[in-house]
Order: sequence, then C-alpha cells, then structure tokens
Amino acid sequence: MLKTSYWRLVKYFIIAGVLTVVVNILLNKKAQPKTDLSSPSPLSQELYKVISPETYKYVLNHVSVCKERSPFLVLMVPVAPSDGLSRDAIRKTWGRPGLISNVDILTLFYVGLPAEGQSSHIQQDLEKESKEHADIIQMDFLDSYHNLTIKSMMIMDWLATHCQGASYAMKVDTDVFVNVFYLVNKLLVRGGPLRHKYITGSVISDGRPRRDRKSKWHLSEDIYPEDTFPPYVSGAGYDVYVGLCLRVLGVRPVYSQTLLPPRNLFEINRLDYETCTYATRVIVTGFKPHELLDIWGDFQKSHLTC
Repeated sequence: MLKTSYWRLVKYFIIAGVLTVVVNILLNKKAQPKTDLSSPSPLSQELYKVISPETYKYVLNHVSVCKERSPFLVLMVPVAPSDGLSRDAIRKTWGRPGLISNVDILTLFYVGLPAEGQSSHIQQDLEKESKEHADIIQMDFLDSYHNLTIKSMMIMDWLATHCQGASYAMKVDTDVFVNVFYLVNKLLVRGGPLRHKYITGSVISDGRPRRDRKSKWHLSEDIYPEDTFPPYVSGAGYDVYVGLCLRVLGVRPVYSQTLLPPRNLFEINRLDYETCTYATRVIVTGFKPHELLDIWGDFQKSHLTC
C-alpha cells in the first residue's frame, strides 16, 4: 500500500522543483497501471511514511483554484505560517494575479502548523488571510526546517492531485526575486511544444552527504550509504531527495545557463540591483519582503528597455 502510493507520488516528482527549479508537468489523467513494486526506491517504507502526504490531513485547501482552468505556470511557495509579510510582498510583485496578460499564472503558498505557544493567533490570522486570498494550502504537520521534505512532498502531491492541467510549475522560496517575464519567454521560446521529462535550474552535480554529526545537514550512512548524490537542483539539503527520485525516473536535471556571455539564469547569490542585470536572469536570491517591494516598481517599468 505504501509503496504503491509512493510510486504514484514519485512519478510526479518531475512536476515541480525546489527553490530554483522550473519543470514540465507530465500528468496522465487516465487511470495508471499498477506499479511494479520491485522497482528501486530512494527511501525505505518506514521513512517514506514519515514524509508522505497521505500521513497528514488538510487544514486549509483550495481545490477549486485549478478546477476550471489550466495554468501555464504554477508558482508554488513554501512559507512559514507566521510570514504574512513575505506572502503580501509576493502578491504585490512577481506573484501578482494577472501580471502577464494572456498567460495564466497561479501563485500558491504552502504551510504546515505553527509551533506550540504561538499557534492560536497565527492560525486565526492565517485562516482570515486564506479566506481573503484563497491561495494558502495547509496540512497538519509541524512547520519547521526539519520538516521541509514533508512540505515538498505536500506541494508535489497537491499539484499532481488538484492541478493536472498545468503546463509548468516552479517551486520557489520567499526570499527570491522572480523575473516572471523572462521565465515565461524562456518557456514559450519559438512557440515550440511543451517540454517533457524536463527539470531545470541551478544544478549541483558534485554533491556529497555531510557525515559530521554537528552539521545542520548531517546525513548518516544508515539513511544514505552512498558517497555522492545524484545531480539535483540547488535549494538546501532537502532537494537531494528530488534528485534521488529523478534518478529512479531516469530524468537528468538541465543546468539553466547562457554561454555567451556565461551566466547562471538561476542566480543563487544576491546581486546588487540593476535593471538590466536582473532582466537577464530568472531568479536572484536573498531578498527581504520590503526589498522586493522597493525594486519591483522600477523593474516592471524598465526591464523591457534592456
């Protein structure tokens, strides 16, 4: 039972990326044949049960947002329950509804439960905000750094279950500037067909597990005995699981860059703001909510002049 459910989810791990990823959704609306349970698995059934969305229940959900639409791009934002400032900044900048005419882009925020001691008022505020904007998805696991993998799985499963008509999806953190205009142009290049079995971003090809027990990203040999990770897309340790799933699926992440001049389109470092520098990248990281708001007006007005 767990393994069948696991393979249903792992099949869809190519539908969304972590932090700096854009991927094509491969969703078959018809019934799928039963999965071969002898196939390789990145995790044991016991560990998978901990991170599986089937272990948890929805507290807030908005299944109707994709019911009668097929978004070209879904922007999926993992965020802390208390971080209303980031959600508001994103809604007013790169996640604003109707930002690009004739291109259907949907922005959603994914959260777990607030920590004990602050849960009451934060949950009430979250429910009020959810009612107003209809863009918050919440499940009943504790929202914490160590549970980011659970949140990633929640995002993948929600998209695969409730938004099968979407063409592309991007999983992006709250401290990121997203040049949605450039991103959409890249995805629509030459009016070609949708890309399949496709995941792109800032690819890490030489990752290794941290064995130091004092490390924030410690990974024991019991959990992961191999000395190296398969290629995965940048965005902290929990992205490695996506890489493991992609290896099982036979999908290799594509590094998103230009050769002339050499440039990483998914910039994982903070760059000083300059309109034309930002106009030639998909993302730049390291922003606080007020900083996003400060530069967005100028960028939206001036980026086409570059």
